[in-house]
Amino acid sequence: MPIIKFKNFILRPYGKGDEKSLIENINDKKVSRYMCRIPYPYSMKDAKKWMKEFKKTNKNKTACSFAIEINGELVGGIGLMNIEKHKAEIGYWLGRKYWNVGIMTQAVKIATDFGFKKLKLRRIYATVFAKNKISAHILEKNGYQCEGLMRKYASKNGELYDVFLYAKTK
Repeated sequence: MPIIKFKNFILRPYGKGDEKSLIENINDKKVSRYMCRIPYPYSMKDAKKWMKEFKKTNKNKTACSFAIEINGELVGGIGLMNIEKHKAEIGYWLGRKYWNVGIMTQAVKIATDFGFKKLKLRRIYATVFAKNKISAHILEKNGYQCEGLMRKYASKNGELYDVFLYAKTK
């Protein structure tokens, strides 16, 4: 996995010792509320499980996940998951104190370009909780188009949620 440097952050592989920063930045109700795979509260056990899963999926090439690092601290993550032939799903998160400064918009652009150029994907898609207007806007700024609403598609904390399906093709 490459290390991709940008002007105010770095995309890099997750590494040993990232667990503490991971917990500090993801263990937030507002960060995890629209993500099916992220529990709240987020524990050291969850972080270790993620690190193990990261190594496994990257090794077998079904995912390509990057930590978002600022000043030596893991503050977010972005990845291409469910990689299958010509397509993959993009997912991302960012610690709350780093919101609204353009980091995720740029990270989505970099990850999307990486998927199309390096992984030779032809379709990258995302599911976004219908209430998550900010994430939908980030995708739209990166050329993703809404393909439709999937009713009661996602489950979080025992509740079902509608999600929008976004995609970008090459």
